[in-house]
Amino acid sequence: MSVITAARNGRVSKRVPAENAGAVLPTRLDSLTSLRFFAAFAVFAHHFTGVGNKTGYGTAPSIFPYSEMGGHGVTFFFVLSGFLMTWVYKPHEHPIAFYIRRVARIWPATLVAAALAYYVFYFRADQAVEWKSFIASVFLVQNWLPEATPTLPGNPVTWTLSVEILFYALFPLLARFIVRMRTPLLVALTIAGLVGMWAVNWWAFDSLAPATARWVMRHPVVYLPQFLLGMTVALLLRRGFRVPLRPIVPLALLAAYVYGYFTLRAHLSAAYDAQLDYTLRPTVALLAALIIVAFVQREAAGHRGILNKKPLILLGVWSYAFYLLHHSVIRLSIYEWGRVPDKDSALFSMLGMGLVVLALSWVLYRFVEEPANRWLVRRIPARWKPAPPATPATR
Repeated sequence: MSVITAARNGRVSKRVPAENAGAVLPTRLDSLTSLRFFAAFAVFAHHFTGVGNKTGYGTAPSIFPYSEMGGHGVTFFFVLSGFLMTWVYKPHEHPIAFYIRRVARIWPATLVAAALAYYVFYFRADQAVEWKSFIASVFLVQNWLPEATPTLPGNPVTWTLSVEILFYALFPLLARFIVRMRTPLLVALTIAGLVGMWAVNWWAFDSLAPATARWVMRHPVVYLPQFLLGMTVALLLRRGFRVPLRPIVPLALLAAYVYGYFTLRAHLSAAYDAQLDYTLRPTVALLAALIIVAFVQREAAGHRGILNKKPLILLGVWSYAFYLLHHSVIRLSIYEWGRVPDKDSALFSMLGMGLVVLALSWVLYRFVEEPANRWLVRRIPARWKPAPPATPATR
């Protein structure tokens, strides 16, 4: 597995002493902050172009159907969450303090975005509210309800936060074991998790009714291997493992995979096409991990590229608000003006709408997300805050 070892001149790259690696690894990784925006924009592009002449504001032939893969930008978020929380893991922090910090970061903005979603997806759409499902979405537990109505209630994009919430709940306990785990066992467990993800996907769609299978594949537990992959990658880098990998390589691999995925589907039998779908989530997760590794190693080595520039860092900072708002803005635009023609001119509409969402995202971040986060974090009792600084794992 290339995340773990790398061949250089026919030999596996040597491990840097963990204590030396930990001494030079930065806590703040601006390139990863910037990458968050590109992942959020990929999801936006997917929702904007829809699934072809049926949903979305307008389908641009030059990027469709490849834009459908943008929906898997959330996979990058899952892997990145596992990576970053492990990267800055504070073993002496009280779990309640950790939970308060996570709630402070995600829930106030989510609540405001839910109000907009209520107006767009229920009031403006003249749809009745199934309150159990809607309230579950406000508290980000909707993925646990097989009978949720609709299947993505409330603000539809928050199904991913329902996944994140489970990982946040488990992380304080899970991290205590993971950081002490020996590398071979950790790697084996991670691989087993990704294989299990593929197997569950296959089993669900082969054995269950389609609606039930789709619920299974939205269930938070199914996505835990992607978080574990992020945790594993973070620990491997902190333990000194290095891969001779420039960012252009995994980015090119991702582009090739997206192109090949949609090109192959036209030539595969139904059985092989299904397998291509079943392996999609683990494959994109591995590509996301490689992208993270490449940029982190580059930044840790002192290289500062375009992703370290302030404008892109700010876009990354606003990306969570962007993600929360974009689907509501797209749907409201469809209600108000209808879909635009399915031509490449739709790209100009996508750019313009993206700028509108970005402006709203700045407002949500500036006046809700960040001040609420600061207010809540300041009120964490001192006895729950970490005492000594975090130390990297050395096994």
